[in-house]
Amino acid sequence: MMDLATFQDVEELNSSSLGDGYVSLFVRMLGLDNDPLDREQAIVALWKYSLGGKKYVDAIMQFPGCLNLTINLLRSESTSTCEAAAGLLRSISLVNIYKDLVVESGAIEEITGLLNEPSLTSEVKEQSLCTLWNLSVDEKIRLKIANPDILPILIKSLDDEDIKVKEAAGGVLANLALSQVNHKILVEEGAIPKLAKLLKDDAEGSKVIRKEARNALLELSKDDYYRILIIEEGLVTVPLIGTAAYKSFRPGLYSWPSLPDGTELERTSKTPSRFGASELLLGLNIDDKKVNIEEVKVNAIIGRTQQQFLARIGAIEMEDGKRESELPSGRKVTILPWVDGVARLVLILELEDESALSRAADSIADASISEEMRIAFKEAGAVRNLVRLLDYKNQAVKLSVTRALERLSVSNNVCQVIEAEDVVDTLLDTLRSPDTSQPLMEKTLDILARILDPSKAMRSKFYNGPVNGLNKGLDQGRSSNFSGEKTGDSSEIDTDKTNTRKNALDVAAIGSLVEILKTSTPNLQRKAASILEFIALNNSTKDMVLSVDIESGLDVVFQQKVLQDTDSDLEGKEPERYALEVEEAGLAISAASSLLTKLLDSDQFSRNINSSYFTKLLRDILKSSIPLHCKDWVAACLVKLSSLSGPKPNLDDPINMEVTLYETIPRLIEQLKTSASLQAKEAAVIELNRIISEGVIDSTRAVASEGGIIPLVELLEEGSEKAIEAGLAILYNLSMDSENHMEIIAAGTVPVLRRIVLSQRPQWTRALHLLRTLPT
Repeated sequence: MMDLATFQDVEELNSSSLGDGYVSLFVRMLGLDNDPLDREQAIVALWKYSLGGKKYVDAIMQFPGCLNLTINLLRSESTSTCEAAAGLLRSISLVNIYKDLVVESGAIEEITGLLNEPSLTSEVKEQSLCTLWNLSVDEKIRLKIANPDILPILIKSLDDEDIKVKEAAGGVLANLALSQVNHKILVEEGAIPKLAKLLKDDAEGSKVIRKEARNALLELSKDDYYRILIIEEGLVTVPLIGTAAYKSFRPGLYSWPSLPDGTELERTSKTPSRFGASELLLGLNIDDKKVNIEEVKVNAIIGRTQQQFLARIGAIEMEDGKRESELPSGRKVTILPWVDGVARLVLILELEDESALSRAADSIADASISEEMRIAFKEAGAVRNLVRLLDYKNQAVKLSVTRALERLSVSNNVCQVIEAEDVVDTLLDTLRSPDTSQPLMEKTLDILARILDPSKAMRSKFYNGPVNGLNKGLDQGRSSNFSGEKTGDSSEIDTDKTNTRKNALDVAAIGSLVEILKTSTPNLQRKAASILEFIALNNSTKDMVLSVDIESGLDVVFQQKVLQDTDSDLEGKEPERYALEVEEAGLAISAASSLLTKLLDSDQFSRNINSSYFTKLLRDILKSSIPLHCKDWVAACLVKLSSLSGPKPNLDDPINMEVTLYETIPRLIEQLKTSASLQAKEAAVIELNRIISEGVIDSTRAVASEGGIIPLVELLEEGSEKAIEAGLAILYNLSMDSENHMEIIAAGTVPVLRRIVLSQRPQWTRALHLLRTLPT
């Protein structure tokens, strides 16, 4: 920063009638043949002269060669000369018509070299970075600045002790972020953590750098992946909705103290104190040894207090005394540290503006990328507000709210809290509605599938903990300070939940789920089948499932179109897209097979089902190209269907044979290939040998087609004696087919067999027989 004397010198030079006449003299003094001291005095004088504005810069730029001579002085060993040269370039680069000339003269390259000097002073850094700041306003020039040579310097400068240097570096990065093409290299060079740190820093006198850091991060946040990286650094994007929307906020004038998630402090007195003294003392008289509130709860309290205070005094969405929504940039979002951002989003959920509600819910969904963030929203009270808004008539709001709850429900902890808010009935109403859109249907099914998860039905029989999602967050050591309103006997809660589900479920709701099986995409079919399985596991609701035409829904799921495509249908399809479609179809079929397997436990259903028809469908699926992990339940269901006509334990039964060929053998080969456990590999090869030795038709062909030869040979060198014996037996059976000879040899079998024979190991005779079989 220039002192008062400097400003006086500038004023004297600029006001002098001889000022313009001296410019040509100073420019000539910049010549390479002049004394370094004269050149220094000339560049300092020109720099001061240029501070007068565009008129004075024009006077300097009328002399050809002035710019090149100035750039040359950046190499000077004199600090004051470097500072003055960089300062003059800063003044020139402020004028739009000269930006291209500055770049064409090689200023960016010279500044890059200068900034790489380890002993560079803060003053020179500031002037150099400010020159880049001015140049980066031009979109074409940004591409030249955003290179691997300059970016590390800019990012490192964000940690500089001089605030002016930090501000200039932040300004350059903010401008570079305006061009989407620069985003990748900015992220790769580590800009996000540094910028996030500046935005979270509450240090005094850093308004400019905070503003520039925010602007840069806002631009980067337009990319979904980069927004995730920003959230991981402890920041949240929050919509700017305008101060008028906050006028509908109505804080409770008097209410008993509670945590943001609604947990109330225990009332030690039946009657409230006259002036609220008991509430005040309750807050002051907290013994840390007795009440060790988790950090996430403390942050939720702090955030709520700060944001509600700002809303009540009308100071919310303010930046440097101006409304953020009224700034020249006209941006629609801002970025806040997550303590404030989470609380702000929850506060917006309590307003009346429909657009604000929708945007806040979308922001919550976008920010719910980790367990930490989901728990933060839970503790801040987002769940209760979101569940309340599920009944909103505006479909856009309803979709955004459902999307937010879907993202939050990924956390088992939060999912239990959502369930405790009696959300099942509302979600089922959405399924019943004929006006429900496809995206809303999908998100609704996601939430229901997590709440009504079949795997939970079994776990709940052995789990004796609370089911309302609080996880006893306020533990028994704090029970003297917090009410038992949200805790209680778990068996009583389980009973209430079961009754609630039973009341919410009806034939219409189950019929809607069956209709989804018939008409929707494989993704929705999978979720609907999972929910129906959960319902069927409960004796009190199983009859409702059996009363609807569940077979027609299963029939549709088992006849996935993608599995019926011919070679001509596949022409023009992208392989990756086709593989994804096949996997989605496989997952839907797996869920439907699991549902059918559970339904077959019912005597009524098993008597009425067309078992031969479904057996044919599942046998075709077993031979299809769906992923192996999707065939588990298909195989189990086939075995159960075949048992309806009596037990058939032998492998000669066609169904048992097909299950062995298309599910068991591929699964064992996969175990051989991918398992990290030697014990698991040995178990797989022993089981394979048993199957082959029992004479299952085409079993050796199945082993070869699944790529089992190479892992079998590898196991010969590391397995136990029993596993080696089994592996040699399988390879011997494979060698009976001459088509396998080349693959067996290519797998390196011969050297391994010779080592076994020469070492006289117990299996040497079997190894010798195999060697004689191969064309060696």
